Amino acid sequence: MTTKLPINLNDLLRQRTVEGERIEYKTGWNPDPILRTICAFANDFANLGGGYVVIGQDCDANGQPVFPPVGLADNQLDKIQQELLAHCQLVQPPYFPVLSVESIEGRKLIVLWAPGGQTRPYKVPASVTAKHKTWHYYIRRYTSTVEAKGDDEQELLRLAAKVPFDDRFCQSANVADLAQPLMLGFLREVGSALADDAQALPGEALGRQMNVVGGTSESPMPKNVGLLFFNEAPERFFPGTQIDVLWFPEGAGGDRFEEKVFTGPLGRMTREALGYIQRNYLHETVIKPPQRAEAERFWNFPYAAIEEAVVNAVYHRSYEEREPIEVRISPDELVVLSFPGPDRSIKLADLQAGRAVSRRYRNRRIGEFLKELDLTEGRATGIPKILKVMAANGSPSPMFETDDERTSFVIRLPVHERARVTSVVATPEVTMQVTMQVTMEVATLLAAVDGEMPRQTLQAALGLKNVDHFRKAYLAPAIASGCLEMTLPDQPTSRLQRYRLTDPGRQWLQQRQADDDQATVQ
Repeated sequence: MTTKLPINLNDLLRQRTVEGERIEYKTGWNPDPILRTICAFANDFANLGGGYVVIGQDCDANGQPVFPPVGLADNQLDKIQQELLAHCQLVQPPYFPVLSVESIEGRKLIVLWAPGGQTRPYKVPASVTAKHKTWHYYIRRYTSTVEAKGDDEQELLRLAAKVPFDDRFCQSANVADLAQPLMLGFLREVGSALADDAQALPGEALGRQMNVVGGTSESPMPKNVGLLFFNEAPERFFPGTQIDVLWFPEGAGGDRFEEKVFTGPLGRMTREALGYIQRNYLHETVIKPPQRAEAERFWNFPYAAIEEAVVNAVYHRSYEEREPIEVRISPDELVVLSFPGPDRSIKLADLQAGRAVSRRYRNRRIGEFLKELDLTEGRATGIPKILKVMAANGSPSPMFETDDERTSFVIRLPVHERARVTSVVATPEVTMQVTMQVTMEVATLLAAVDGEMPRQTLQAALGLKNVDHFRKAYLAPAIASGCLEMTLPDQPTSRLQRYRLTDPGRQWLQQRQADDDQATVQ
């Protein structure tokens, strides 16, 4: 029954610290409330992907985990596992969570991973030790497990056997279509303890531990989410799984346009599309008024808003529809188009105000993997963040559009009104400089450079684990910007290769530091 989690427990506890809809802390073993919470996670009423019960972890009055945790005694571990196995047999229909024994700061914890079930609704006895048992349905309501009553119970019953598309089995594929190197790469990137043992596991066993393979032992099948993230060409199974980036230099009504199509595993496809947009279409404008020491800085389109808009489309689009995500860029605006639109329960006025909260998510597992890759926070934070980032950049307000039939969803990000200049302009009144290609990632990398440094040292200084992501999002753009250079440009793959700042790179850093110092003084 014991296995290893496909996530990093430290990350689960320390970065997602507040007890919420997807995690519950229990100081000790108390079978009644724990079984009810397992039942609620299995019912996955809001399609969030289930959740985790951490036994042996205490928390304060605000739901924050306390460190070091209280932990569990060694002689309790076997007893709890045996009792849990017996109690879980009372779940109707049968359901068993994934159990892992973990160690945090020298204390032993039991973590129960309860993904959304395939045969909901589930019910359990109100008391597992009662002689005369009564079964009830349970769901999560914010940070609590509650009995489903009235309208909630009727809605849960209507969800019977309605599994979200990304968590269903793909009967046109087989387990061999899941690329084990991609699965291993994911586990390493998220810091999962399972990564150490995964290489020795057969593909089916690894897929079952990551919950991307299901079915009987004689007829295992991959889940759609597994093919979307761990197959080199998911568009073979789900046509339209791609991101099209289109540039209209003369505006949307012009005759000329450039197109770049991104395909591949969902995480990689999303990052590559975002990196391409960032390198080619984003620029920072720096304005130095003569009467002020500090400069004004703003982007034509703030990257954080684009990231939220694109990831939102990847997360919430339907993979049953054969329509790609489109990112349409012109001198006036950046538009992200996806299909279909938001849930009918969301009012357009609430979208515009940043108050939209979906009652039920279209893809529960895609969101789970995107969160582990730090591409989304989930829980309806994307729209408010877009509004906040655009306002902080001084940009016009974004626009969110859909129709009455909710056939599509459009996010429009207008260009900053003063970011249309593409060359250096000098007048007696004002000096304006436009710095091209110095993205936020490049700025972070430049600040870490100290003399001549190898790639491994630079990557470690930024705390990044994925080599390909570091090269594509940080190293290559920094060199292309002219701010960073190789010590051996004729031997790019040499083991003696080092990287150093160029004169423009040092000047850019000095100006940035001067601006930051002035802002601190102000």
